Amino acid sequence: MFAVYASEPNPENPLDALTVGERPEPEVPSGWVKVAVKAASLNMHDIWTLRGVGIKPDQFPMILGCDGAGVLEDGTEVVLHSVINAPGWQGDDTLDPKRTLLTEKHQGTFADYVVVPARNAVPKPAGLSFAEAATMGTAWLTAYRMLFVKSGLRPGQTMLVQGASGGVSTALIQLGRAAGLRVWVTGRSEEKRALAEQLGAHQTFESGARLPERVDGVFETVGKATWGHSLKSLKPGGIVVVSGSTSGPDPSADLQRVFFLQLRVVGSTMGTRDELEDMLRYLDLTGIKPQIGKELPLSEAAEGFRLMQEGETAGKVVFTR
Repeated sequence: MFAVYASEPNPENPLDALTVGERPEPEVPSGWVKVAVKAASLNMHDIWTLRGVGIKPDQFPMILGCDGAGVLEDGTEVVLHSVINAPGWQGDDTLDPKRTLLTEKHQGTFADYVVVPARNAVPKPAGLSFAEAATMGTAWLTAYRMLFVKSGLRPGQTMLVQGASGGVSTALIQLGRAAGLRVWVTGRSEEKRALAEQLGAHQTFESGARLPERVDGVFETVGKATWGHSLKSLKPGGIVVVSGSTSGPDPSADLQRVFFLQLRVVGSTMGTRDELEDMLRYLDLTGIKPQIGKELPLSEAAEGFRLMQEGETAGKVVFTR
């Protein structure tokens, strides 16, 4: 079958490991289902896989793609939940110490077919296209959990999103606006800030700019480059929710500010199957549509990877079949 995969780990030049070609069609273990992939979206996790992060060297070649949407053999249209739990795990999917994501142990979605545990194929709402549904399992679920499960923010409060155009950031803007929060966003360029305003941000600011007032919560996916600004932007008792560190994982902790102002720092990773179902219903109720920055055929995946690596995205990059 046709697939886009990482042929080997390449920490220095990850795109050099990106390969487009044929791979064996997957076998279907007991309790799993085969999905004909109609669309799959690109995530930073795919770049990390090409670098060899979070995957053992003996697991290459690895088909890329953490999430997607497609059709079961009986014709059911589904969205894929990307967190694969250990057999018999009970409780929060994300707390399973043996959990994996697609592409860490199991082959991913950038192919004609993917196999997943039956519980990981969630019915797709009719109101979402396959391309839109393909953005749900990683970026949108991450944003939903950050905002509605981890932050504790209420309608009427102010949230700051660091970064204006990535998949998680654009989802946070749309979710926060629909939930009645005042949404502020930072962005590196005028174009990225304009996109944030188009998606519902009440105000946008240059990266690192002094804000008109401190905020109730900050949503961090950038890391080292924005961490100091995030802490300085919080009200006493405020919260920063962290789900990524694309610019580096090792900023100054600024512990004096954290303890003196009683700031809260909370980590958040992906989300659960139940949260994915809740989010899909929420989008159906509100009519929210995800921001797709670029839609490409899977055969042109290299262009999508280049856009992500160079930070030229304006929403999600989606590959279609």
